[in-house]
Amino acid sequence: MTGSDRRSAIVDRIRNSDVPVSGKELASAFDVSRQVIVQDIALIRAAGHDIISTNRGYIINEPHLARRVFKVRHTDEQLEEELNAIVDLGGKVCDVIVNHRVYGRLEAELNITSRRNVAEFIADIKNGKSSPLKNITSDYHYHTVEADSEETLDLIGKMLREKGFLIES
Repeated sequence: MTGSDRRSAIVDRIRNSDVPVSGKELASAFDVSRQVIVQDIALIRAAGHDIISTNRGYIINEPHLARRVFKVRHTDEQLEEELNAIVDLGGKVCDVIVNHRVYGRLEAELNITSRRNVAEFIADIKNGKSSPLKNITSDYHYHTVEADSEETLDLIGKMLREKGFLIES
């Protein structure tokens, strides 16, 4: 494992832990000395991660975002309505995913967080020579949506259901 890979794994381990992660635990997990962990933490901080040292171990100071994948179906004319409704409720549309019977899983990053992003996306679709990815699977597609809480994701799911876009599994 390279140092870069180790540092990435350290960030993941701290981020996914419900309790502070001690330097001793990290050193043991990655078969390095505690001094190497201290150096790695310094490099991780320099890369922009807000790692905090406590007397019980390391924690990461970042907002905890909830994520959920919604299976949806709508027409091209309803695309703007769907995206605006998600961002209006505080969601971020991370991507669009389709499961094609021949090509398999196809995914495109969107990162739509505002009505302005929606308008730009719709303009790009209308001005381009391409159509939405959903069109290759009879309008069925998935969106990964991030929000500040599970409650916000529940509201987004409820809204998608009320508009008739949500496909219940």
